[in-house]
Amino acid sequence: MTIQEQVASGKSLPLMEAFYTIQGEGKFTGHPAYFIRLGGCDVGCVWCDVKESWEAGKWPVLPIENIVEEACVYPGRLVVVTGGEPLMYDLGPLTQLLKEKGFTTNIETSGAHPYSGDFDWVCFSPKKFKKPHSSIYPVADELKVVVFHKSDFEFAEQHALLVKSDCELRLQPEWSKAEKYIPEIIEYVKNRPFWKISLQTHKFMDIP
Repeated sequence: MTIQEQVASGKSLPLMEAFYTIQGEGKFTGHPAYFIRLGGCDVGCVWCDVKESWEAGKWPVLPIENIVEEACVYPGRLVVVTGGEPLMYDLGPLTQLLKEKGFTTNIETSGAHPYSGDFDWVCFSPKKFKKPHSSIYPVADELKVVVFHKSDFEFAEQHALLVKSDCELRLQPEWSKAEKYIPEIIEYVKNRPFWKISLQTHKFMDIP
């Protein structure tokens, strides 16, 4: 099987980085977590803070057994699969192997590609730059919208209408705009209590 075929089948994946840290955003803020950041993204957010992840060809393609073996070194059993855009790949084999090793599996995705994998928590963060695939809406456990512009409040409400009724709704200020938008987000959430605020607490703590 060629490398391309291995990637297409989800048996090997381009790995930009993997690290053990504290989850800084969303539902699992404060939890120790092992992050698996896959290379490759075709969404192109202008404010992305990991633009080096966009080009998949820059990163080594590793068998999923190797990726999971590294995760097992650490005591935490929460894994977050992120990117880039992780749903560019078939994540079924990776999540199956992670679960066999006792991990709780989370994903952070823009939903721009068909949903795959067996995840315990799906954080869906839609972007204006590429329309989400319809398969993400019924599986999203958390809708996390990054506020970079005033129009993002309306964008968030549009997607909130499409997710399931028990999906948790969060607004998160883009880091460079936090000073401007945190006061607005606070007032917005106070008036619409079905929303919550997500902050990038790992940046305040100066950790990955």
